[in-house]
Amino acid sequence: MFQQDENTDQGGMSVDEGQMGGTELTSQIDTGQAGPARDPLPKPGKMGSRAGRVLIYLLVIVGLLIIIGGSLFVIFGDFDTLPRDSNKVAVIYVQGIMITGNLPGGLGYATSEEISKSIQDAADDKNVKAIVLRINSPGGTPAAAQEIATEIKKAQEHKPVVVSMGDVAASAAYYISAPADHIIANPDTMTGSIGVIWVFENSSEYFDNEGIDYYVAKSGDFKDMGANWRGLSDAEKQYSEEVVLEAYGRFIDEIASGRGLNRSDVKDMADGRIYSGSRAVELGLVDETGNLYDAIDVAAELGGIDGEPTVTYKNKPSLSRILFGSTEGTDDGSGSLVRYLFESPFGWFQA
Repeated sequence: MFQQDENTDQGGMSVDEGQMGGTELTSQIDTGQAGPARDPLPKPGKMGSRAGRVLIYLLVIVGLLIIIGGSLFVIFGDFDTLPRDSNKVAVIYVQGIMITGNLPGGLGYATSEEISKSIQDAADDKNVKAIVLRINSPGGTPAAAQEIATEIKKAQEHKPVVVSMGDVAASAAYYISAPADHIIANPDTMTGSIGVIWVFENSSEYFDNEGIDYYVAKSGDFKDMGANWRGLSDAEKQYSEEVVLEAYGRFIDEIASGRGLNRSDVKDMADGRIYSGSRAVELGLVDETGNLYDAIDVAAELGGIDGEPTVTYKNKPSLSRILFGSTEGTDDGSGSLVRYLFESPFGWFQA
């Protein structure tokens, strides 16, 4: 019994040791050796969500670029250049006082550079078969009218030019109309006013009242002619009449040649008076009454276009002119640009 008890004790000890060893083994199996930390694998759903956001951003950017590009084209683009129709009638607007120079559009002036360039472009365009000048102008300087008339004659070597008169096409505006192949006016269009005027301002009384005095050193008697600190001398008045009559004679010759009229007959009606469109037809200054679309039809017929012509507008007032040529800056902007004309020390010379 003593031995059995001893073996029992030894067996118990073995069991305890086995249990302890088993505990250690279990602990080693559970924990193992410590290794490097690993990031969890991303879920497929998150990858797809990120790619979708990037695609949306790209689409938004592309959409904005398309909108911006389209807006710029609407403002500054020329839709009339898109069609490639070979049966075109080009319409060119002459609106406002005609002067030389190149003022921004929409300021109330028709510059000879812009109009001449539009006529040149239409004349060089093989797809344009005829040109219509749509005129709304009270006149301007003889020099500006001469520059435009010269380009009209050049264009007529290649294609017909028709004039459509709007509210008013008088004085220098009639000057540029005379060479046209055909002139159409509304019955109550104001036209005519054939003549030349040279205006001088005499402010000497004002300067005297204000105590302002001038000393003028000049190389010749006529060098300060037209200065507003004095009136014209008799010799200067005679000379100014000679200059006016010289320009007037060229005006008469332009009408007689362009309209096929006798020079003396033109002089009889060229006393500066205004004629209605209907009266101008009776006098031979205008061919017929009608509107812009009648002029386009006549131009298409003269240009040999069969059927409905495609109308292209070379310098029609556009959205860019409305936005950037507003009247807000007209007084300071255009006024300073044409001050040389209206405040010239040589007077205001116009037709």
